[in-house]
Formats: sequence, C-alpha cells, structure tokens
Amino acid sequence: MDLRHLALKSSDTGLGRRAFVAGVAGALVHAAVPAFAHNSAGAVTPPQRPPEVALTFDDEQASTLTAALAGHVSALQLMFTSCQATCPIQGALFAESARKLGDQAKSAQLLSISIDPGHDTPAALREWLKRFGPSPLWRAARPNKDQLDPLVAFLKSKTSGPDPHTAQAYFFNRQGALVLRSVDFPPAADIVRVLTQLSKLP
Repeated sequence: MDLRHLALKSSDTGLGRRAFVAGVAGALVHAAVPAFAHNSAGAVTPPQRPPEVALTFDDEQASTLTAALAGHVSALQLMFTSCQATCPIQGALFAESARKLGDQAKSAQLLSISIDPGHDTPAALREWLKRFGPSPLWRAARPNKDQLDPLVAFLKSKTSGPDPHTAQAYFFNRQGALVLRSVDFPPAADIVRVLTQLSKLP
C-alpha cells in the first residue's frame, strides 16, 4: 500500500494543508508494509473530531479526550496492559518515539488509550509505562467503558485478528482533530517526523 497515493487524494488546497500532506506522505510511505496495511491508513480529509470520551489517566487525573488533545499535536495508540502480542511492540515504539522527540516538536504528546478499561486501572497503566521507560511526553489512560466502542469505531481500529485492535498510530492536530491514520507498527522515526511536521502548522 502506497501512503503517498492515499495522502495526496486530499481535496484541501490550502498551503498549510498541502505542506502537511507532502510531509506526512514522505514520512510514512516507506513504512507501508503490505502484511500490516489497512484500508483506513492515510490522510483524513477533512480532519475529523473524535467523539467525546471521558478518560482517567495513569496519574489518576480525570479528563476527556477533547481536553487532552487540545493545544497539542498528538500520536494516539490503542492498547491493553495484559496484551502479550502487539501491545509490547507498540509500547516500545512509543517509548522510542518519546526519547527521539525531545524538544523537536513543541507541544507534541503520545497517548496510549486502553481498550480494557475494566482491568486497566491507573496503577496498571503506570506499571505498563514503567516497563518501557516513562516520559513526560507519554501518557496512558482508560476510557469510560460505555464510550470505548464509539472511539474504536471512529478510529476504524477494530480487527478480527488475535488482538481486537490494530497496531496503527492516529495523529491529531493541535485543534484536536484526526488528520492521519498510519499503517500498523509505524517506526518511531516516522512518528517523530509526523509530529514535528504537525507542530509547524497553526
């Protein structure tokens, strides 16, 4: 799957949007591995705001997804702490991304959202982050159980594979709107490049 083709289907002709599309297409095109590609990968045109979801973070603070995304450029992944298949790889990728980000992308953040809110307490989320190396740029949270399905449907992340979710990353602009769905297991270098590109836009 060629993400350059998907991303360039954008009908938005604004200069900032064109710059973004060019940047993210270049950043993710070589990460498109056919065995892990999904039809939902590529630029989201126009950008879409997620459903309102109440979150409890690893530090036990309560917030909402809208509030957590506002003012940041964000990469989001779905995971659950007892996962032994894809989630450890996802955690390692976000940990590496956090280390690589440093101060490259102002206001950038990484969000890991649990799809097992009944089990993944704030303490469990803290331990999961600790396994990979915590970072002030990386937070984990669990949603309200009754709000999980609308979020998964919005992200187009449901799968019939061994895990009930894909290993994609979802990128949001600083207005809190979804602008890009990656292929599965995007390399950390590409996550950093996309967040850096997004941080340059208003």
